[in-house]
Amino acid sequence: MKPIAILLGCAISIFAQRPSNPALLVPQEAPLLDYVAVPNPLPVPDAAAMGASSDVTFDSKGHLYVLSRGAKPLTEFDENGKFIRAFGDGLFTRSHGIRIDKDGNIWATDVGAHTVLKLNPQGEVLMTLGTKGKFGAWDEAAGARLFNEPNDIVFGNNGDLFVTQGHTPGAGRGGSLQGQNPGVLKFDKTGKFIKFWGGKGTEPGKFDVAHGIAIDSKGLLWVTDRENQRIQIFDQDGKYIREVKYAGLPCSLDIGKQNIYMVNGFTGQLLKLDLDGKVLAAVGKPGPAGTWGEFGEAHFIAVSPKGEIYVADSVNRAVQKFVKK
Repeated sequence: MKPIAILLGCAISIFAQRPSNPALLVPQEAPLLDYVAVPNPLPVPDAAAMGASSDVTFDSKGHLYVLSRGAKPLTEFDENGKFIRAFGDGLFTRSHGIRIDKDGNIWATDVGAHTVLKLNPQGEVLMTLGTKGKFGAWDEAAGARLFNEPNDIVFGNNGDLFVTQGHTPGAGRGGSLQGQNPGVLKFDKTGKFIKFWGGKGTEPGKFDVAHGIAIDSKGLLWVTDRENQRIQIFDQDGKYIREVKYAGLPCSLDIGKQNIYMVNGFTGQLLKLDLDGKVLAAVGKPGPAGTWGEFGEAHFIAVSPKGEIYVADSVNRAVQKFVKK
């Protein structure tokens, strides 16, 4: 068995998209959060072949699922962190976000293939949204069912699916059109497209990178607009409600009954917010692989039923676990 934290061959991959603007790397000022990192929280056998962790989520049993960029990109652990299985060989080009619906189906985004996959609990593909290997606009009238780097997923109470897209900031890699249509796509539970909102910009309702998405108890959608350093809040029809600004790079959030927890990208922070989005406390900083409590990129977050906080670090590869002091 070995821990998930494995040294990268190079410090930061070409896909990590570390910003060149130093203003984006200034951390959020806040009191110290009363959580500490747990060393080597998720031992896995060598055969699990985990790569850099992209996202983490929990199912209804409290089992943790890790989406990684290894040969077996899906890894399941029980409620005590014991390894159960690794699967998903060959499913992804560059995996990114993961959620599990109320029926136990696994939904995952692939920013490399521009697709969203729905898998049954056994890992068999039930549905593919998007056209593998092609990116562009979703236009049912033209028969074009295309994502542009889908990032994250969340479900409405009626089963509607909301997907954020536009992973590449600015002009996109190689000057392509990738990253130029960031926003939110809405589908019904059968995968039927309903609508898109967003587009490139800094105005209300526009995005630079629409990265993470979560839904609160009122049914409002909270979208991390990463390089615009804000969360934008919408109703489920895409009506803009308000925004909350932050220092750093808001990447992903988990909305609970009493608090919100958010990760702040390359500033290496885990933040505690109140239910209005106000920062209450923070912990973490940038650091090398194998240094628990420090991050290459604090990428995605999930809070367990026990209140333990898990963070996927897409640069240092590790899944980090934080518990209350």
